[in-house]
Amino acid sequence: MLSKTHTKYIQSLQHKKQRDETGLFIAEGPKVVMDLLSSRKFVCKELLALNGWLEQHTKKIALLKDTTVTPVENFELQKISALSTAHDVIAVFEKREPVNTINTSSKITLVLDTIQDPGNLGTIIRIADWFGIENMVCSIGCADMYNAKVVQSTMGSLGRVNVIYTNLIEWLQQNKKVKIYSASLEGKDVKAFGKLKEGVIIIGNEANGVSDEVMELVDEKITIPKAGEAESLNAAVATGIILSHIKL
Repeated sequence: MLSKTHTKYIQSLQHKKQRDETGLFIAEGPKVVMDLLSSRKFVCKELLALNGWLEQHTKKIALLKDTTVTPVENFELQKISALSTAHDVIAVFEKREPVNTINTSSKITLVLDTIQDPGNLGTIIRIADWFGIENMVCSIGCADMYNAKVVQSTMGSLGRVNVIYTNLIEWLQQNKKVKIYSASLEGKDVKAFGKLKEGVIIIGNEANGVSDEVMELVDEKITIPKAGEAESLNAAVATGIILSHIKL
């Protein structure tokens, strides 16, 4: 049986303040947990899982060092889960050491300006992974990459994409050696760009788009033409469409 103290501790990691203080975060479900374990980018501190899942992965678990393994019942897993329905296993991981500098030469770098919805951020990280984007730069106002919903939405891609948080204006000013593009409702048709080997691609806030201050540093705007009457596209959808045109 999980103690009340242990239960409250796991539940507390659903809050950013506690994640920041402990340097830990949670991941849920067989696929996400196994992908993060396989990435070897995160140290696993604890596995809380149903006996059936533990028996199925005994060889993998035996290879883990300094990982506490806690068998739990389904009702206990449900109590500590951030999901509406818990799935077999919850893992507690250490956050990665933040990457302070990235190389923008000869590659596409994705930049996010105040993406606040955790589901959107997680999906964009997953999309970046799909298109082979190594690095993603987020403004300080973006959702926390270790939010449980972000982690879940990445489906394991969190271990394959470098995500850094920084002052976006300062970072863009320091990286003017490569061309800076931005998604925009008014600009050049994305189909006219062809394949890009290098550049920074900015995706803006879900409601307000790219801020005026950031837009002043942009060299060229990218527009996805529309045939219908919708006002705008979801940020993650727009990211996928743009990357599909400039990367493939």
